[in-house]
Amino acid sequence: MSARRTGGSLLAVSDLHVSYEENVIALEALRPRHEDDWLLVAGDVGEIASEVEATLALLSRRFATVVWAPGNHELWSHPSDPLELRGVARYEHLVAVCRKLGVHTPEDPYPVWQGPAGPVTVAPLFLLYDYSFRRPGVRDKREALALAAENGVVCTDEVLLRPDPYPSADAWCRDRVASTERRLAALGPDVRTVLVNHFPLVREPTRVLRHPDFALWCGTGATADWHVRFHAEAVVYGHLHIPRTTWYDGVRFEEVSMGYPREWRRRAARPPGPRLVLAGGHGSVGEAP
Repeated sequence: MSARRTGGSLLAVSDLHVSYEENVIALEALRPRHEDDWLLVAGDVGEIASEVEATLALLSRRFATVVWAPGNHELWSHPSDPLELRGVARYEHLVAVCRKLGVHTPEDPYPVWQGPAGPVTVAPLFLLYDYSFRRPGVRDKREALALAAENGVVCTDEVLLRPDPYPSADAWCRDRVASTERRLAALGPDVRTVLVNHFPLVREPTRVLRHPDFALWCGTGATADWHVRFHAEAVVYGHLHIPRTTWYDGVRFEEVSMGYPREWRRRAARPPGPRLVLAGGHGSVGEAP
């Protein structure tokens, strides 16, 4: 895809959870700092398809380019949602909505951002999880889920995320990982990337979870080396609701969640704004004001 050099930067946010009024107020205040800024949205905009559409429509009017990677909440078959599509059909509906709005998805050609150091391919990913982030000594998915339930940890996905026509979320994950890996490998060894996924590509960020068993629903070990193999300048993710910057193998990982009001209120009077992933003609790495 063609790209043009601008002064705009790559900003990123995730886990907007617009079902909360406080987050909608924060969304209304979310603005680019430069007319050419891009916004990477790493999933969990909301649970109701019409609210996801309205939010992405608003952001697409404000930012020069919007890139979306789905979270688990967008895939829920929520009882309050008039849209009754499940699994792959629901995902494909959201992709069609994004295309109508001009928002880039994991099913589209990867857009190329032109920064001061040259082009960077922005790759939104949709990979899910395969229950491989298990406690040491736990043999398989069944044992891991049973142990988590004993500890009082059961992700709502087990009720609301329907993987149809796949038999399970991990089967869907394996298919997505295989097809995405082939696509990224085809980019070639000289292509620099920013990888955008709702779930962390490596397990290390989940080590700080208050409930370790929740890591089961936080990604897959199959992507543990992707940030190195696919020449990532940065990796953007959300899901954990622990916004921070970490480094693995010399690659910067940005957790960009807004999160639930009860969470961001513990840290500050207002929710975190989008984080600056790569600077254009202005700014520095960190949280954008």
